[in-house]
Amino acid sequence: MNNRTILQGFEWYLPADGKHWQRLTKLAVALHDKGINGIWFPPAYKGANGLEDVGYAPYDLYDLGEFDQKGTIPTKYGTKTDYLNCIQAFKKAGIEVYGDIVFDHFMGADEEETVVAFKSRPENRNETLSGKEEISAWTKFTFLGRKQKYNDYIWTWKNFSGVDFDDRRKDHGIFNFEGKGWDQEVDNENGNYDYLMGCNLDMEYPETVEQLNKWGKWYQELTDIDGYRLDAVKHIQFNYFVEWLLNRRKEKGRELFVVGEYWNGELEKLTNYIDSSGTLISLFDVPLHYHFYEAASSDGQYDMRNIFEGTLAKERSEWAVTFVDNHDTQKGQSLESWVDGWFKVHAYALILLRKAGTPIVFWGDLFGIPSQNVEPVGEDLDLLLKIREQLAYGSEMDYFDDPAIIGWIRTGTFDREKSGYAVVMTNAQAGVKKMTISAVHAGKIFVDILGNNTTKVILDEAGAGDFPVNGGEISIYVNEAIVERLRNGYDNGINRKEESI
Repeated sequence: MNNRTILQGFEWYLPADGKHWQRLTKLAVALHDKGINGIWFPPAYKGANGLEDVGYAPYDLYDLGEFDQKGTIPTKYGTKTDYLNCIQAFKKAGIEVYGDIVFDHFMGADEEETVVAFKSRPENRNETLSGKEEISAWTKFTFLGRKQKYNDYIWTWKNFSGVDFDDRRKDHGIFNFEGKGWDQEVDNENGNYDYLMGCNLDMEYPETVEQLNKWGKWYQELTDIDGYRLDAVKHIQFNYFVEWLLNRRKEKGRELFVVGEYWNGELEKLTNYIDSSGTLISLFDVPLHYHFYEAASSDGQYDMRNIFEGTLAKERSEWAVTFVDNHDTQKGQSLESWVDGWFKVHAYALILLRKAGTPIVFWGDLFGIPSQNVEPVGEDLDLLLKIREQLAYGSEMDYFDDPAIIGWIRTGTFDREKSGYAVVMTNAQAGVKKMTISAVHAGKIFVDILGNNTTKVILDEAGAGDFPVNGGEISIYVNEAIVERLRNGYDNGINRKEESI
């Protein structure tokens, strides 16, 4: 099998024109040719903000762009027909498709209800600021536009444990419904981080669990999806997804790729969640992202030997989903931590050309972000994808022995012609790193496929050589005989300017 390589198939500021599924469909074959074999689609159901909704304010899980609700039939990305056609196009191209699931909260309710609640202290939700009081909460979801097609369940305040607005007093507080409490096995930020936004789903209420499972069965059968990205899992009872995912896996008839978003830079919290959720869910390697951000922003002062310290890639590599940036770290977002462009290729090499973790390439890095004048990373990223697809095999050895200049090698394998390489990078001064790839490459000439350094390295009888790197740059040395093939393979007719596609 080729190495799993996933594309995040969207960014936050895509045009709200209902045509993204159509654009993606046209890209399926070309993305496969680039070396992509998995794609994470954005949330496909109708959001509270209609055509403008990115998908993280879910209104009706059963409306995949089929019903006239929230002022629109299509979602931001298109119609249900577009969506299903897009999934099939990617499957036909040999790319697995992963759906984005938001089970933390609902938004955009159709009716108000009177509910008895306690007002919680925002910075410590275990403390109350009031006695019990009646509030007017937008918690009733009738989905009139869908007319009970697929499912006739009406969601009410009983399905939720809290809201953030009392319409009676126009009070923007955090209100915990009487008799509900907050789920306890969640992240302990703010005392208890069960509540995030909107109508907070109560995972202790049997009907909520039942309805989410019914929807999951419907969605899995309809789409034949290959896996899931689970949103905001640190706000959801840690063991909730165990049964839900086991049911989906049974329906699929095989294991599913599943990654959860637990946004926290503390390794211990991430490993605790992996254990608590039955090791069914991989997690985004947030600590590694922050290491990239720090290294890119430290003017050469970051100690590159520590780039993997305290990360999932090092401690739980089988459950690590690595990334450089995503829709939440984009400029203008609440978690903004955009990795500076000079370090992008360094960072992508650190996730694409290593054994640990499953890497995700961000749409904005591959195609650019026109609305923010962000250019794509360019042909270097395309080359990394081809190197990962064709050469990133065999054993790995690290040379992390200098605070600025680090390197590693992959030996390659017998069945992958001319596979193997040496990577050397620095965030400061230029230098040379002596590394041994493998004796099977003895006498071969290795060159920097990125073209940053023009030195030709002839490996000795042990397969070792001195690999130079320029100041602040990265060089990837591959067998000279394969350079032309890789370079001709990186450009498959995709214009990396997103507005052109």
